[in-house]
Amino acid sequence: MQPIRRSPEVQPQSGTPTSPRGVGGRHPSHSASLPWRNSMHVGLGLPISDPAALLDWARRADAGPFRTLGLLDRLVYDNPEPLIALATIAGATSRVKVQTEVLLAPLRDPVLLAKQTATLDRMTGGRLVLGLGVGGRADDHLASGTDPRTRGRRLDEQLALLRRLWAGEAYSDECGPIGPAPLRPEGPEILFGGFQPAALERVGRFGGGFLAAAPPSWAGNLFDTVRRSWADHGRSGEPRIVAQVNVALGPDHVIEDARASMGAYYAFSDYAEGFLAGMLTTPAQIRATIAAFGDLGADEVMFYCYGRDADQVDRLADALP
Repeated sequence: MQPIRRSPEVQPQSGTPTSPRGVGGRHPSHSASLPWRNSMHVGLGLPISDPAALLDWARRADAGPFRTLGLLDRLVYDNPEPLIALATIAGATSRVKVQTEVLLAPLRDPVLLAKQTATLDRMTGGRLVLGLGVGGRADDHLASGTDPRTRGRRLDEQLALLRRLWAGEAYSDECGPIGPAPLRPEGPEILFGGFQPAALERVGRFGGGFLAAAPPSWAGNLFDTVRRSWADHGRSGEPRIVAQVNVALGPDHVIEDARASMGAYYAFSDYAEGFLAGMLTTPAQIRATIAAFGDLGADEVMFYCYGRDADQVDRLADALP
């Protein structure tokens, strides 16, 4: 196994172009003069596993070529709470960003969320990336006492309040500001996940980036839609675009473990078989996917692991171009 390569320390903010664009917003094909690592980052999605085991994954990733560690969010599921888990992971690492992928904000109180995320932003030195979405599981909303029919409108209202509180404004005429302040007045970097038009439009309206859990074959149209939203709202530069794909690298038992975990997680969905079929299981698929997303203009690819074997961190590092 080759030594793990360390990622560059470049940490672009949302909306800041990170590499040259080709005709029509596409990146030129990668070549010896433009290696993928100069134009696109790679991150690692952590598995649904024993929370304590994730620290081993995190330390390995921090020593390797990965820019970001991501963690999903559910309420009625046996997964660690992401903000608490990522705070612990940030304390065990020194370099990688920690990213919710995605945090189901409509399940949460927005004032407490503003305080939690600002605290984590400050204590990590700006390493928090706040991926946000509305979720789609009815049981999560039952447990949180929220109405799934209004989750999109609730997220919009939460975002407006989060931005006000992060900027130091008072909560109301009767209630003062909610501290601490994040590192930037606009708060931590935000990514929006989702596929519906309302989710894509939030990228331009609120000035966040986009997290696309879609294969290259149909991610391009989503990328183009969020870029139009960005331009339609008069924003300069381009939105930051992060792709997410599912992977499992290793012996057959590792791949089967990943398939079982992923199948259980998506059991509620009619598309579980499609998700399982799209899982990448070879180094060649990993490299081809990086190249494909590079051509679409993605700024980062998150390789999400459902298998619990931490040696996948090293295997993924070795599989990168």
